Amino acid sequence: MLGIETSCDETAASITGRDADGACRILSNVVYSQVDDHAAYGGVVPEIAARAHVEAIDGIVRAALAEAGLGLGLGDVSAVAATTGPGLIGGLIVGAMTGRSIAAAAGLPFIGINHLEGHALTPRLTDGLSYPYLLLLVSGGHTQILLVRGLGAYERWGTTIDDALGEAFDKTAKLLGLPHPGGPAVERMALQGDAARFRLPRPMKGESRLDFSFSGLKTALRLAAEAASPLSNGDVADLCAGFQQAAAESLGDRMERALARFRAEWPGLADPVLAVAGGVAANGAIRAVLDAAARRHGVRLVAPPPALCTDNAAMIAYAGLERIEAGLSGDTGAIRPRWPLDKDAAPVLGFGKRGAKA
Repeated sequence: MLGIETSCDETAASITGRDADGACRILSNVVYSQVDDHAAYGGVVPEIAARAHVEAIDGIVRAALAEAGLGLGLGDVSAVAATTGPGLIGGLIVGAMTGRSIAAAAGLPFIGINHLEGHALTPRLTDGLSYPYLLLLVSGGHTQILLVRGLGAYERWGTTIDDALGEAFDKTAKLLGLPHPGGPAVERMALQGDAARFRLPRPMKGESRLDFSFSGLKTALRLAAEAASPLSNGDVADLCAGFQQAAAESLGDRMERALARFRAEWPGLADPVLAVAGGVAANGAIRAVLDAAARRHGVRLVAPPPALCTDNAAMIAYAGLERIEAGLSGDTGAIRPRWPLDKDAAPVLGFGKRGAKA
């Protein structure tokens, strides 16, 4: 399976398949990051991202084929999968049209993949998990708790009602003058800081619902930064440490409740698993909180390697592989900037011209 991912600011292609014994193998996973292209702006600029995808995509696909040992030929590829949503529409168009063109020229099936499904199935790619399992998806665009019942069967238990956690990290970094990408920069500074110095809120902590909120935490951080300005390096480190601890504790509280529900609703599972996916899953403090919560509830934490937590094409290729094996054609329709994974759930934030907002 050739997979293509261009939903945000990474241009990626991968060849993923199965051995004769059924084991899944990533034969290549090439990712071109546009971090340097967007660094001056403190965040991803959609127009710049789309143009960078156009310039890079052909070379990235060739590199993925070459790394997999297939050269420039497509004779050993069975199908092509590409992300068709959700994401930045310019990037989605580039990846989807490239994938469709390759498939048409080679006479191969094309499968449009939900980017979130790629993240949701990554623990099966890396650890061979069996259904069902609980999933925490934490990225720059999404923060959700999902029950993964099976392929295409996802039940949303909680979602953010404002900002995603990765977005909150990035905006915190921008506010404090740290480089893009913000998440790793905040984590590095937090290691040097005193998390107890600034009293920041723990949004939604104690709420029975499983949703998240990080907008108020961002506002509290901004007010604390303004009160302490001009900021020294020590002030920035303390603010980062306080923000990260508040975010981790808020996330931990939500997951404690989700894990209790998971154990109550699925008491007979021989190997109950909490899987975490998305770029924020690479944060050490977040992983530590999740690991502690999982242990308290007798649940195994599965966190894929950082390279497969961030956006990549191996997860898209694998999602396409599962769909081909299950006899599902996938989605080959219109590109969708908004595409909730749990399409049957009621939207939390309503609908817009592009579909359900969350």
